[in-house]
Amino acid sequence: MTSQPLDTSIIAALADFEKSNSPSVWANLDKKQVLAEIKIRLNDPFQVNQGGQPFCGPASILFELIRKQPLRYVQICRSLFETGGFAGQTKRIQATERLRRSQGRLRMSQADWMVLATLRESENLIFPVEPDAPDILRNLAGMTKSWEMKGWTQEVLNYRQVKYIHTYIYGETEALNTATQAIASGGVAFALITADGLLDTGNQPFLPYPNHWITILGNISIKRGLLWSKDTGRFSMDVYSWAKKYYIDKGKGHFEDYFWGVVLGSM
Repeated sequence: MTSQPLDTSIIAALADFEKSNSPSVWANLDKKQVLAEIKIRLNDPFQVNQGGQPFCGPASILFELIRKQPLRYVQICRSLFETGGFAGQTKRIQATERLRRSQGRLRMSQADWMVLATLRESENLIFPVEPDAPDILRNLAGMTKSWEMKGWTQEVLNYRQVKYIHTYIYGETEALNTATQAIASGGVAFALITADGLLDTGNQPFLPYPNHWITILGNISIKRGLLWSKDTGRFSMDVYSWAKKYYIDKGKGHFEDYFWGVVLGSM
């Protein structure tokens, strides 16, 4: 991806962060490393990567934060690094001391961990976020629900109008048409899918179930088929997930089996 020159306000915010003498409140983060990773993501938001952690929902939010509000991204990172939290639209989102003092293999970049783990932990009532927890506990702690995505779309991305359109039984065309409108007006769209069913991971899902959030980038196309046939028609779009841009292009029946809903944010 070809990077664009950073706005002077972003450059100034990075310089202020770099010169700041405020110590880190995170036991396992290195300031030089965090700053270097922030700069990389400002030049290419596709570098945001959940790595080996089940943080697909927060990663989708972070990706759009960097794309659409890069200055706020720098401000959030500095506030998290120095104070352990940041101001959302209506509340403060704060990492617990337990999270900030946690040690272990992060399985991802330090800058991404600081933001994504904080977002994920802020919604967890039972399961703590721990970098080296057993897979089953990490997956339980990392599950993201639609109302959490709605909350982050409001609190982190500052969108005033937020809604969820579920497509468990039907409604894919309406959901994607509405997503097209939201994206065209500067908004965001996050889809809940079965990852192996739509992202061509090479694994055939045993059962269709919602297990992954992605960012819809646009280029949405809906080709209608015969009304009485589940197997005609086609859905396609560009999406972000796992530090990559994917092109989903599936027949109507296949797409409907693995597409579960969309969270939309607009002004």
